Amino acid sequence: MITGLTILIALNGLLLMAIVLIQNPKGGGIDSTFGGGGANQVFGAAKSTDFVEKLTWILAISLFVLCVITAVVVSNNAIGGIGGEIPLQSQ
Repeated sequence: MITGLTILIALNGLLLMAIVLIQNPKGGGIDSTFGGGGANQVFGAAKSTDFVEKLTWILAISLFVLCVITAVVVSNNAIGGIGGEIPLQSQ
């Protein structure tokens, strides 16, 4: 379970980095380096900006939620579940 959550966090982080790099720093929409002209014709300048901004927020919030869930799962596993004890290893 922890491995799956870690993979989801990594994929989410990569997607978030890509979306942030696509954004124009001046707020003008999708950067022309990544074919912004075609995207502006299909979506319109305002709609492409809204889509990229919403996707950025969705990915950021989901990254936060995944990190919190992973921290809870790891802490529960570390104490042996709720109310459990840490098993001792014999040498």
